[in-house]
Amino acid sequence: MAQKAACFPAQVRLREPAEFKRVFTKAERSSDKYFTVLAIVNELEHPRLGLAIAKKNIRRAVDRNKIKRSARESFRLQQYEMSNIDLVVMARREAAIADSKTLQASLDKHWLKLTKRCAPFS
Repeated sequence: MAQKAACFPAQVRLREPAEFKRVFTKAERSSDKYFTVLAIVNELEHPRLGLAIAKKNIRRAVDRNKIKRSARESFRLQQYEMSNIDLVVMARREAAIADSKTLQASLDKHWLKLTKRCAPFS
């Protein structure tokens, strides 16, 4: 059985302000100590990820970049198990001092929780 390539191409990213606004207005929310993740069902056949890591919460650029790398990597590995949803990840202050494994574990829980919440009823 061939395994799908886990990559992060442009079509799985939220890039336009209107796409972010759509998620922010009517989204399912999942929060913990490190992240708040918003999700909404999209019309496409694949999930998309947007990152909103505020300089107000995470002061140092090094820390913001670490958080973004962790979010992208976690999404990249889990995207084929998700339904067609748009996700926006927002970091809390505690994320700046957490290690990468902790951030990955937190995000994996958010992906699972939001995928179940946004799944169409059968």
